[in-house]
Amino acid sequence: MRVPSSVVFAVAVLQIAVGGALGLGLGPFPRWGMTGVAVGNIVAMACGVLVLLAYLQWGQSRVRIPWRGVQLSWPMFRDILRVGALACLSPVQSVLTALIMTGLVARLGPQALAGYGIGQRLEFLLIPIAFGVGVASVPMVGMAMGAGQVQRARRVACAAGWVAAVALTGIGALVVLWPQLWSRIFTTDAQVLHHADLYLRMAGPGFAFFGMGLALYFAALGSGRIWGPVLAGTARLVVVAGLGLWLSQQAGVTAQSLFLVVTAGMVVYGLGTAWAVWRTRWD
Repeated sequence: MRVPSSVVFAVAVLQIAVGGALGLGLGPFPRWGMTGVAVGNIVAMACGVLVLLAYLQWGQSRVRIPWRGVQLSWPMFRDILRVGALACLSPVQSVLTALIMTGLVARLGPQALAGYGIGQRLEFLLIPIAFGVGVASVPMVGMAMGAGQVQRARRVACAAGWVAAVALTGIGALVVLWPQLWSRIFTTDAQVLHHADLYLRMAGPGFAFFGMGLALYFAALGSGRIWGPVLAGTARLVVVAGLGLWLSQQAGVTAQSLFLVVTAGMVVYGLGTAWAVWRTRWD
């Protein structure tokens, strides 16, 4: 993971540098505004792709990319898409959940929306933490499954879920107790701070469930049994959309009640994924 992680970090730095220079017109660069920010994203991602491609081709000896005589094979595509196509629904569900909640909170005013946005930034930063644990479990589960060691594969999945849950429990407890450690990075407006701190206090207890669910989702990828975790993500989306829309139509709806819906969605996702992995026969 050292090389790809370093490349991803370098891409992030390059994106900030190029996007900032072209967006703000720093130094000799033109001021393109949001177009410059977008160009910075494209340039950084393209450089990352080229570096990783060069590494695969010349930087190591374990894998060689055959550029000539390659024939497309439907059985290979089928094996990839059997898991990959279904797994693509998970990030769509996560983003759609956030979009729906953003629209509902926006009805409460710009201060509530800004506060929610600050809290939501932290929630999205939790994904790479759980991702780092979960993606390490994918080859471990896959190798165990290939060797017929189903119980070992399930122990790996269980360990990944608990590691992610514990890691995110610490972050959740921190922002519940001291939310302004995060919110004051972005604003000093009293009303925005109030809503941001409220969101962090409400959502913080759900971080552990979110981390466990996401890590188990990746472990399920290694087993090839992905239906259960995807349905758990669907349940989260239904809870947030259904309860959120119902609450938004009630008189006197508050930001606190909507933020509690977010927490409920995380709990449903974590417990639902754990139950699905537990009940699904991997053998």
